[in-house]
Amino acid sequence: MKQYLLLVLASLIISCNIGQPDLSKGMQSINSEDMARYVENISADSLLGRKPGTAAEQIAIDYLAKEFERIGLKPANRDNWFQEVPLVSVTGKPSNMKIKLGEKSLNLAYRTDFVAFSRRIKKEITLNESGLVFAGFGIDAPEFGKNDFEGLDLKGKTVLIFVNDPGFGAADTTYFKGNSMTYYGRWTYKYEEAARKGAEAVFIIHESEQAGYPYSVVLNGAIIPKLYLQPDDGYKNRCAVEGWFTYSAADSLLNLLGYKITELKELAKKPDFKPFELNASLNLNIQQSFEYSVSNNVIGMIEGSKFKDECIIYSAHWDHLGVGNVLDGDSIYNGAVDNGTALAWMLEIAEAFMKMDTKPERSILFMAPTAEEQGLLGAEYYVNNALLPIEKTVANINNDLMLPLGKWNDVMITGYNQSELEDMTAEIAKRQGRYLVPDPNPQTGMFYRADHFPFAKAGVPSLFARGNVDLVVGGKALAAAKEKEYLETMYHKPTDEYSKDTYNFEGIIQDAQLAFELGWKLANSRYFPGWKKDSEFKNKRKVNK
Repeated sequence: MKQYLLLVLASLIISCNIGQPDLSKGMQSINSEDMARYVENISADSLLGRKPGTAAEQIAIDYLAKEFERIGLKPANRDNWFQEVPLVSVTGKPSNMKIKLGEKSLNLAYRTDFVAFSRRIKKEITLNESGLVFAGFGIDAPEFGKNDFEGLDLKGKTVLIFVNDPGFGAADTTYFKGNSMTYYGRWTYKYEEAARKGAEAVFIIHESEQAGYPYSVVLNGAIIPKLYLQPDDGYKNRCAVEGWFTYSAADSLLNLLGYKITELKELAKKPDFKPFELNASLNLNIQQSFEYSVSNNVIGMIEGSKFKDECIIYSAHWDHLGVGNVLDGDSIYNGAVDNGTALAWMLEIAEAFMKMDTKPERSILFMAPTAEEQGLLGAEYYVNNALLPIEKTVANINNDLMLPLGKWNDVMITGYNQSELEDMTAEIAKRQGRYLVPDPNPQTGMFYRADHFPFAKAGVPSLFARGNVDLVVGGKALAAAKEKEYLETMYHKPTDEYSKDTYNFEGIIQDAQLAFELGWKLANSRYFPGWKKDSEFKNKRKVNK
């Protein structure tokens, strides 16, 4: 009852408009013409696909800084629009893998059967007779009474684990979250947890449906130089080797050891699963080279009139993939939708705030992080080197890959039922004649794959919301068909280009107006939104008012 009353009180506080100015000036400033101009400019061929660390970076970040200045924002990093993000590019050349199985052996081919890489800043990485351990899903989740590492000393050992989490495909949606992937299911968590447990190496068994993408995506990401934040300790705290096995390679290995992979998966799903050593050891060598660089987050701000060190952060990454493989005579990965449309969304929200007659009481930051495509690196760096205190950061409102298809009936929440920001969003959406809908593909774990996620890990309630499921003209069927068409023919391809004749920004205007009203209400209240009771981030929120 006490919790219910607190939620009612919070709802009354945030929905109250007494003393708040009319938002129409800000709302009316959000328009298609500006959005079209932003997307056309930021995705032009002259920016060469906006890859961090290239000459094109300076063109892209200078453009954004000039737009921030034109809108009337102030540089957030003292007198600087930029926050430097030190990066290291690691190029690895793994050998094939030899696995000893008692008196037998199995040879696995790099790329075909597995991929491997290392964060360690060492020229040579070697696994020499590293004992193999099967550790289920590689999860230590006390709230579910599950520890896939219990009772084993993993020093010098290689861990073999399944992708996703035990809830996938389960009838019980309260066990983890059913088909909605939790952070325990993400490969990033699995690599981190294996390192925390002291493993020498970790390999994830790939499955397309459970991962949310085919093995080709894993392969393409593994064979190119990998970009990381520059470490202080050479990443000694990470496993020496991280990687993936194809399902067929893992199946062959386990069959030779007398196990059926399907039976092991069912065993691993059980709460009382215990890990065990396999009668096998790995041999692998990786030769590495390194290149150091500095990229930049671009950050503008509106300083709060009363509570300057409390802030709401809007974010949309500026980077894309640069120049790559030629497709139909074009090799520039322009990234008009990914992420030009979301940058336009953010810039229009910034302009809406500046059109208001009064300043917000809390500060507002507008951040274009770098290196999102390389693993959310710019956002992660900001969270660890925040310009305003993370414990006083009220919320992060992020967007990515906004389809310019016209007006929407829905507001799709990626990471549904995570934070109280959704309750505020539902109220605003209702006034727009829209309804909230969960991401229809929660098994892909998209909540953990965009720039709001480092904020969530730090305890900051984060929102990833946009129209995506139900078009006003064409409905759900057309929306699904258009999204599928984009993902198959344009996503991460040179064909993701601005089209004056086909882009319709009316839905992105809806989303920008919603996010503007949400941020305005947060900025002019004393409310700190929290996490929902079933969120894995509920214990990470630390508010220093």
